[in-house]
Amino acid sequence: MQTASYSHPIFCFSCRNFSINAKTSLVKFRAPYPSQLDWKCEFNRRPHIYNSPLPIKPNRLFALPNTGDNHPSASIIDDEINTNNAPNGVSPTFLSNWSPPRYLWRGLSVLILAGQVIMKTLKGKIHWRNTLQQLERVGPKSVGVCLLTSAFVGMAFTIQFVREFTRLGLNRSVGGVLALAFSRELSPVVTAIVVAGRIGSAFAAELGTMQVSEQIDTLRVLGSDPVDYLVTPRVIASCIALPLLTLLCFTLGMASSALLADGVYGVSINIILDSAQRALRSWDIISAMIKSQVFGAIISIVSCAWGVTTLGGAKGVGESTTSAVVISLVGIFIADFALSCCFFQGAGDQLKNCI
Repeated sequence: MQTASYSHPIFCFSCRNFSINAKTSLVKFRAPYPSQLDWKCEFNRRPHIYNSPLPIKPNRLFALPNTGDNHPSASIIDDEINTNNAPNGVSPTFLSNWSPPRYLWRGLSVLILAGQVIMKTLKGKIHWRNTLQQLERVGPKSVGVCLLTSAFVGMAFTIQFVREFTRLGLNRSVGGVLALAFSRELSPVVTAIVVAGRIGSAFAAELGTMQVSEQIDTLRVLGSDPVDYLVTPRVIASCIALPLLTLLCFTLGMASSALLADGVYGVSINIILDSAQRALRSWDIISAMIKSQVFGAIISIVSCAWGVTTLGGAKGVGESTTSAVVISLVGIFIADFALSCCFFQGAGDQLKNCI
Protein backbone atom coordinates (compact mmCIF):
# COMPACT_ATOMS: atom_id res chain seq x y z
CA MET A 1 0.00 0.00 0.00
CA GLN A 2 1.29 3.45 -0.90
CA THR A 3 0.18 6.92 0.02
CA ALA A 4 0.46 9.79 -2.47
CA SER A 5 0.37 13.41 -1.47
CA TYR A 6 -0.37 16.08 -4.06
CA SER A 7 0.12 19.84 -3.49
CA HIS A 8 -1.92 22.47 -5.26
CA PRO A 9 -1.81 26.28 -4.86
CA ILE A 10 -5.43 26.31 -3.70
CA PHE A 11 -5.78 23.17 -1.57
CA CYS A 12 -3.80 20.19 -0.27
CA PHE A 13 -5.02 16.66 0.28
CA SER A 14 -3.69 13.21 1.02
CA CYS A 15 -5.44 10.16 -0.37
CA ARG A 16 -5.02 6.55 -1.35
CA ASN A 17 -5.46 4.82 -4.75
CA PHE A 18 -4.10 7.87 -6.54
CA SER A 19 -3.96 7.59 -10.35
CA ILE A 20 -3.35 9.95 -13.29
CA ASN A 21 -4.64 9.49 -16.81
CA ALA A 22 -2.03 10.93 -19.15
CA LYS A 23 -4.37 11.01 -22.17
CA THR A 24 -7.21 12.98 -20.56
CA SER A 25 -5.14 14.86 -17.94
CA LEU A 26 -7.54 13.70 -15.23
CA VAL A 27 -6.57 12.92 -11.66
CA LYS A 28 -8.57 10.12 -10.07
CA PHE A 29 -8.44 9.49 -6.34
CA ARG A 30 -10.44 7.80 -3.60
CA ALA A 31 -10.84 9.86 -0.40
CA PRO A 32 -12.10 7.95 2.66
CA TYR A 33 -12.09 11.09 4.79
CA PRO A 34 -12.77 14.04 2.47
CA SER A 35 -11.73 17.43 3.81
CA GLN A 36 -10.77 20.72 2.18
CA LEU A 37 -11.03 19.83 -1.51
CA ASP A 38 -12.06 21.61 -4.64
CA TRP A 39 -15.33 23.49 -4.41
CA LYS A 40 -16.79 21.44 -7.23
CA CYS A 41 -16.67 18.26 -5.12
CA GLU A 42 -19.63 17.25 -2.95
CA PHE A 43 -18.65 15.24 0.10
CA ASN A 44 -20.22 13.43 3.01
CA ARG A 45 -19.05 10.89 5.57
CA ARG A 46 -18.77 7.99 3.03
CA PRO A 47 -15.71 7.37 0.84
CA HIS A 48 -16.00 8.86 -2.65
CA ILE A 49 -14.09 8.78 -5.89
CA TYR A 50 -13.39 12.17 -7.51
CA ASN A 51 -12.18 13.15 -10.95
CA SER A 52 -10.29 16.42 -11.03
CA PRO A 53 -9.03 18.03 -14.29
CA LEU A 54 -5.58 19.08 -13.10
CA PRO A 55 -2.62 19.64 -15.42
CA ILE A 56 0.25 17.21 -15.12
CA LYS A 57 3.52 18.87 -14.23
CA PRO A 58 7.01 17.44 -13.80
CA ASN A 59 7.25 16.36 -10.17
CA ARG A 60 9.80 14.70 -7.89
CA LEU A 61 8.84 11.59 -5.93
CA PHE A 62 10.26 10.97 -2.46
CA ALA A 63 9.79 7.71 -0.53
CA LEU A 64 9.86 7.85 3.28
CA PRO A 65 9.33 5.03 5.82
CA ASN A 66 5.91 5.05 7.38
CA THR A 67 6.09 3.98 11.02
CA GLY A 68 2.33 3.61 11.26
CA ASP A 69 1.68 0.66 8.93
CA ASN A 70 5.29 -0.38 8.08
CA HIS A 71 4.80 0.61 4.44
CA PRO A 72 6.73 3.27 2.57
CA SER A 73 5.00 6.53 1.79
CA ALA A 74 5.49 8.50 -1.40
CA SER A 75 5.37 12.28 -1.64
CA ILE A 76 5.09 14.20 -4.93
CA ILE A 77 6.49 17.75 -4.87
CA ASP A 78 6.31 20.30 -7.65
CA ASP A 79 9.59 21.37 -9.19
CA GLU A 80 8.29 24.90 -9.54
CA ILE A 81 8.97 26.83 -6.35
CA ASN A 82 6.92 29.96 -5.85
CA THR A 83 9.37 32.38 -4.30
CA ASN A 84 7.27 35.55 -4.36
CA ASN A 85 4.31 34.17 -2.34
CA ALA A 86 1.97 34.94 -5.25
CA PRO A 87 -0.48 32.44 -6.83
CA ASN A 88 0.80 30.53 -9.84
CA GLY A 89 0.16 32.31 -13.08
CA VAL A 90 -0.04 35.75 -11.43
CA SER A 91 2.95 38.02 -11.96
CA PRO A 92 4.00 40.12 -8.94
CA THR A 93 3.19 43.81 -9.14
CA PHE A 94 5.62 46.64 -8.50
CA LEU A 95 4.55 47.16 -4.86
CA SER A 96 3.51 43.59 -4.04
CA ASN A 97 6.33 43.06 -1.52
CA TRP A 98 6.36 46.64 -0.15
CA SER A 99 5.11 47.40 3.33
CA PRO A 100 4.81 50.90 4.81
CA PRO A 101 7.41 51.99 7.39
CA ARG A 102 6.48 51.42 10.98
CA TYR A 103 6.47 55.09 11.91
CA LEU A 104 4.03 55.78 9.05
CA TRP A 105 1.37 53.27 10.02
CA ARG A 106 1.83 54.14 13.68
CA GLY A 107 1.19 57.77 12.86
CA LEU A 108 -1.92 56.77 10.94
CA SER A 109 -3.02 54.64 13.89
CA VAL A 110 -2.92 57.76 16.09
CA LEU A 111 -5.32 59.57 13.76
CA ILE A 112 -7.61 56.54 13.45
CA LEU A 113 -7.65 56.01 17.20
CA ALA A 114 -8.40 59.68 17.84
CA GLY A 115 -11.34 59.53 15.43
CA GLN A 116 -12.68 56.38 17.09
CA VAL A 117 -12.43 57.94 20.55
CA ILE A 118 -14.31 61.05 19.40
CA MET A 119 -17.06 58.96 17.81
CA LYS A 120 -17.39 56.70 20.86
CA THR A 121 -17.57 59.72 23.17
CA LEU A 122 -20.21 61.46 21.09
CA LYS A 123 -22.30 58.27 20.99
CA GLY A 124 -22.00 57.88 24.75
CA LYS A 125 -20.16 54.55 24.62
CA ILE A 126 -18.06 55.21 27.71
CA HIS A 127 -17.02 52.67 30.32
CA TRP A 128 -17.52 54.86 33.39
CA ARG A 129 -15.98 52.48 35.91
CA ASN A 130 -12.69 52.35 34.03
CA THR A 131 -12.89 56.11 33.47
CA LEU A 132 -13.12 56.79 37.21
CA GLN A 133 -10.24 54.43 37.91
CA GLN A 134 -8.03 56.13 35.34
CA LEU A 135 -9.11 59.56 36.57
CA GLU A 136 -7.95 58.69 40.06
CA ARG A 137 -4.68 57.46 38.63
CA VAL A 138 -3.99 60.50 36.46
CA GLY A 139 -5.27 63.08 38.95
CA PRO A 140 -4.81 62.49 42.70
CA LYS A 141 -1.91 60.07 42.32
CA SER A 142 0.01 62.55 40.17
CA VAL A 143 -0.55 65.67 42.27
CA GLY A 144 2.55 65.28 44.43
CA VAL A 145 5.15 65.05 41.70
CA CYS A 146 3.45 67.79 39.64
CA LEU A 147 3.35 70.24 42.56
CA LEU A 148 6.93 69.52 43.55
CA THR A 149 8.16 70.06 40.00
CA SER A 150 6.16 73.26 39.60
CA ALA A 151 7.46 74.72 42.87
CA PHE A 152 11.11 74.27 41.97
CA VAL A 153 10.61 75.44 38.38
CA GLY A 154 8.93 78.59 39.73
CA MET A 155 11.75 79.31 42.18
CA ALA A 156 14.39 78.76 39.50
CA PHE A 157 12.53 81.09 37.14
CA THR A 158 12.27 83.69 39.90
CA ILE A 159 16.01 83.66 40.56
CA GLN A 160 16.74 84.29 36.88
CA PHE A 161 14.87 87.54 36.42
CA VAL A 162 13.85 89.07 39.79
CA ARG A 163 17.39 90.16 40.53
CA GLU A 164 17.51 91.99 37.19
CA PHE A 165 14.12 93.64 37.72
CA THR A 166 15.10 94.89 41.17
CA ARG A 167 18.22 96.53 39.76
CA LEU A 168 16.09 98.35 37.20
CA GLY A 169 13.58 99.45 39.82
CA LEU A 170 10.73 97.36 38.37
CA ASN A 171 9.68 95.71 41.59
CA ARG A 172 5.99 96.25 40.85
CA SER A 173 6.26 94.34 37.58
CA VAL A 174 7.62 91.14 39.15
CA GLY A 175 4.21 89.71 40.06
CA GLY A 176 2.72 90.44 36.63
CA VAL A 177 5.60 88.75 34.80
CA LEU A 178 5.41 85.71 37.07
CA ALA A 179 1.64 85.42 36.65
CA LEU A 180 1.74 85.70 32.86
CA ALA A 181 4.66 83.28 32.52
CA PHE A 182 3.06 80.67 34.77
CA SER A 183 -0.46 80.92 33.36
CA ARG A 184 0.47 80.97 29.68
CA GLU A 185 3.47 78.65 29.43
CA LEU A 186 5.14 77.21 32.51
CA SER A 187 2.22 75.57 34.31
CA PRO A 188 0.62 73.82 31.30
CA VAL A 189 3.91 72.67 29.77
CA VAL A 190 5.55 71.52 33.01
CA THR A 191 2.42 69.63 34.06
CA ALA A 192 2.15 67.96 30.65
CA ILE A 193 5.81 66.92 30.72
CA VAL A 194 5.46 65.33 34.16
CA VAL A 195 2.25 63.53 33.18
CA ALA A 196 3.81 62.31 29.92
CA GLY A 197 6.72 60.79 31.82
CA ARG A 198 4.61 59.24 34.54
CA ILE A 199 1.22 58.41 33.00
CA GLY A 200 2.01 58.21 29.28
CA SER A 201 4.74 55.64 29.83
CA ALA A 202 2.40 53.60 32.04
CA PHE A 203 -0.34 53.65 29.38
CA ALA A 204 2.04 52.51 26.65
CA ALA A 205 3.58 49.78 28.82
CA GLU A 206 0.21 48.39 29.96
CA LEU A 207 -1.40 48.27 26.53
CA GLY A 208 1.82 47.01 24.96
CA THR A 209 1.96 44.12 27.42
CA MET A 210 -1.69 43.34 26.77
CA GLN A 211 -1.04 43.38 23.03
CA VAL A 212 1.94 41.03 23.04
CA SER A 213 0.21 38.67 25.48
CA GLU A 214 -2.93 38.63 23.27
CA GLN A 215 -5.21 40.00 25.99
CA ILE A 216 -6.60 42.60 23.58
CA ASP A 217 -7.49 39.81 21.14
CA THR A 218 -9.23 38.04 24.01
CA LEU A 219 -11.37 41.12 24.60
CA ARG A 220 -12.42 41.07 20.95
CA VAL A 221 -13.29 37.37 21.19
CA LEU A 222 -15.43 38.06 24.26
CA GLY A 223 -17.33 40.74 22.33
CA SER A 224 -15.81 43.82 23.99
CA ASP A 225 -14.43 46.70 21.96
CA PRO A 226 -10.86 47.51 23.15
CA VAL A 227 -11.37 51.18 22.25
CA ASP A 228 -14.41 51.42 24.54
CA TYR A 229 -12.85 49.45 27.35
CA LEU A 230 -9.20 50.57 27.30
CA VAL A 231 -8.56 53.69 25.23
CA THR A 232 -11.56 55.99 25.71
CA PRO A 233 -11.43 55.95 29.57
CA ARG A 234 -7.75 56.91 29.50
CA VAL A 235 -8.28 59.75 27.05
CA ILE A 236 -11.23 61.19 28.97
CA ALA A 237 -9.41 60.91 32.30
CA SER A 238 -6.35 62.71 30.92
CA CYS A 239 -8.41 65.52 29.39
CA ILE A 240 -10.25 66.09 32.69
CA ALA A 241 -7.34 65.72 35.11
CA LEU A 242 -4.70 67.83 33.36
CA PRO A 243 -6.55 71.18 33.57
CA LEU A 244 -7.07 70.65 37.30
CA LEU A 245 -3.42 69.74 37.79
CA THR A 246 -2.39 72.81 35.80
CA LEU A 247 -4.47 75.06 38.03
CA LEU A 248 -2.90 73.58 41.16
CA CYS A 249 0.59 73.90 39.70
CA PHE A 250 -0.07 77.54 38.79
CA THR A 251 -1.15 78.32 42.36
CA LEU A 252 1.80 76.59 44.01
CA GLY A 253 4.29 78.01 41.51
CA MET A 254 3.12 81.56 42.19
CA ALA A 255 3.23 80.96 45.95
CA SER A 256 6.78 79.55 45.92
CA SER A 257 8.01 82.37 43.66
CA ALA A 258 6.44 85.04 45.89
CA LEU A 259 8.00 83.52 49.01
CA LEU A 260 11.43 83.37 47.39
CA ALA A 261 11.22 86.94 46.06
CA ASP A 262 10.17 88.21 49.47
CA GLY A 263 12.74 86.28 51.46
CA VAL A 264 15.78 86.72 49.21
CA TYR A 265 15.27 89.89 47.17
CA GLY A 266 13.04 91.91 49.50
CA VAL A 267 10.07 92.21 47.16
CA SER A 268 6.92 92.21 49.28
CA ILE A 269 4.35 89.46 48.77
CA ASN A 270 1.55 92.05 48.72
CA ILE A 271 3.28 93.89 45.84
CA ILE A 272 3.66 90.63 43.89
CA LEU A 273 0.04 89.58 44.39
CA ASP A 274 -1.29 93.04 43.51
CA SER A 275 0.85 93.13 40.36
CA ALA A 276 -0.32 89.66 39.35
CA GLN A 277 -3.95 90.62 39.85
CA ARG A 278 -3.54 93.68 37.63
CA ALA A 279 -1.78 91.78 34.84
CA LEU A 280 -3.87 88.61 34.73
CA ARG A 281 -7.05 88.33 32.70
CA SER A 282 -9.60 85.57 32.56
CA TRP A 283 -8.46 84.57 29.07
CA ASP A 284 -4.99 83.70 30.42
CA ILE A 285 -6.46 81.05 32.73
CA ILE A 286 -8.87 79.78 30.06
CA SER A 287 -6.06 79.42 27.53
CA ALA A 288 -4.05 77.44 30.08
CA MET A 289 -7.00 75.07 30.58
CA ILE A 290 -7.43 74.62 26.83
CA LYS A 291 -3.74 73.90 26.39
CA SER A 292 -3.85 71.35 29.18
CA GLN A 293 -6.78 69.52 27.60
CA VAL A 294 -5.01 69.37 24.24
CA PHE A 295 -1.82 68.13 25.92
CA GLY A 296 -3.77 65.46 27.80
CA ALA A 297 -5.37 64.24 24.58
CA ILE A 298 -1.98 64.08 22.84
CA ILE A 299 -0.36 62.15 25.70
CA SER A 300 -3.15 59.60 26.09
CA ILE A 301 -3.83 58.97 22.40
CA VAL A 302 -0.17 58.67 21.42
CA SER A 303 0.61 56.40 24.36
CA CYS A 304 -2.40 54.15 23.70
CA ALA A 305 -1.69 54.01 19.96
CA TRP A 306 1.93 53.06 20.56
CA GLY A 307 0.81 50.45 23.08
CA VAL A 308 -1.73 48.67 20.88
CA THR A 309 0.75 48.57 17.95
CA THR A 310 3.53 46.93 19.99
CA LEU A 311 5.40 44.04 18.39
CA GLY A 312 8.22 41.79 19.51
CA GLY A 313 7.57 40.75 23.09
CA ALA A 314 9.24 42.36 26.10
CA LYS A 315 11.78 44.22 23.99
CA GLY A 316 8.99 45.69 21.88
CA VAL A 317 7.17 46.86 25.02
CA GLY A 318 10.25 48.76 26.18
CA GLU A 319 10.78 50.34 22.79
CA SER A 320 7.12 51.35 22.52
CA THR A 321 7.17 52.92 25.97
CA THR A 322 10.27 55.00 25.24
CA SER A 323 9.02 56.02 21.81
CA ALA A 324 5.59 56.97 23.18
CA VAL A 325 7.09 59.36 25.74
CA VAL A 326 9.39 60.97 23.16
CA ILE A 327 6.62 61.42 20.59
CA SER A 328 4.29 62.80 23.27
CA LEU A 329 6.85 65.41 24.33
CA VAL A 330 7.45 66.46 20.73
CA GLY A 331 3.71 66.70 20.16
CA ILE A 332 3.32 68.81 23.33
CA PHE A 333 5.92 71.35 22.20
CA ILE A 334 4.48 71.57 18.68
CA ALA A 335 0.94 71.98 20.01
CA ASP A 336 2.13 74.60 22.51
CA PHE A 337 3.66 76.67 19.72
CA ALA A 338 0.56 76.37 17.53
CA LEU A 339 -1.85 77.26 20.34
CA SER A 340 0.31 80.18 21.49
CA CYS A 341 0.27 81.57 17.95
CA CYS A 342 -3.52 81.29 17.89
CA PHE A 343 -4.22 82.66 21.37
CA PHE A 344 -1.67 85.47 21.69
CA GLN A 345 -1.22 87.51 18.54
CA GLY A 346 -0.07 91.08 18.18
CA ALA A 347 1.46 93.36 20.81
CA GLY A 348 0.35 92.91 24.40
CA ASP A 349 -0.37 95.66 26.92
CA GLN A 350 -1.14 93.70 30.09
CA LEU A 351 2.07 94.67 31.88
CA LYS A 352 1.21 98.37 31.57
CA ASN A 353 -1.39 97.92 34.29
CA CYS A 354 1.14 96.74 36.87
CA ILE A 355 3.87 99.38 36.41
